[in-house]
Amino acid sequence: MSTRGEIHPTSSISPGAKLGDGVTVGPYSVIHANVSLGDKSFVDSHVVLGSPTADYYKDPRTYQPAPCRIGKSAVIRSHSVLYADVTIGANFESGHHVTIREGTRIGDGVRIGTSCDLQPEVTIGNHARLHSNVFVARGSTIEELTWLFPYVILIDDPHPPSDTCTRGPIVRRFAVVCARSTIFPGVEIGEGAVVGAASLVRHDVAPGTVVVGAPAKVIAEATEVVCHEEKLDRVYPWWLHFRRGYPDGVLPDANEHSLDR
Repeated sequence: MSTRGEIHPTSSISPGAKLGDGVTVGPYSVIHANVSLGDKSFVDSHVVLGSPTADYYKDPRTYQPAPCRIGKSAVIRSHSVLYADVTIGANFESGHHVTIREGTRIGDGVRIGTSCDLQPEVTIGNHARLHSNVFVARGSTIEELTWLFPYVILIDDPHPPSDTCTRGPIVRRFAVVCARSTIFPGVEIGEGAVVGAASLVRHDVAPGTVVVGAPAKVIAEATEVVCHEEKLDRVYPWWLHFRRGYPDGVLPDANEHSLDR
């Protein structure tokens, strides 16, 4: 039998929900019967977990929600909505007003910033970082240890509106997509690549390259980027100098200047 933490009296928790030990739930949150929430997780105010998909509104009497599974030590901030059929690993952290739609699979240690919108069937690898206001289209893949900065848009429809040719982009591990960039349907951002701010990326980006502009063009190898403040010997790979917030053993050895697997 689990030992609950502080559950605010205004929250609504279904008897069918499974809450781990030491879970805290803030005011006016709703946790549906299909939810399992790991030990020592924190749910802020006005959060909805296990929200019904569109099938519920067709016929609430026959609706059978898929599980919404969230690992231990999650921090889910206020006004976030996580749908049925979402699976999230341990040590997840969200900002405020985050939406995560059905069919999404998220690994361990992922952080998703305020006002991000993840459409259905998205896959996000371990320890990925999405800053505020990122939009991720249906079927997109964001691999582990990636960075998507504010207002990045991943789109899936080459000639909207269409259900026939949609295909989400792929962002490979260690890649960095800078603020206000747009990645077109089916485009692959290669491992360790860097997309400059406000770029419009219509074609695949080779691993380890830097692209900038609208349309984006290759301007350099990532290893050639210079720190104009003269504080860093090498800017990329970013893990050579930035390691804050990552558990031991997750990032490559900073003394090994290689992206080899």
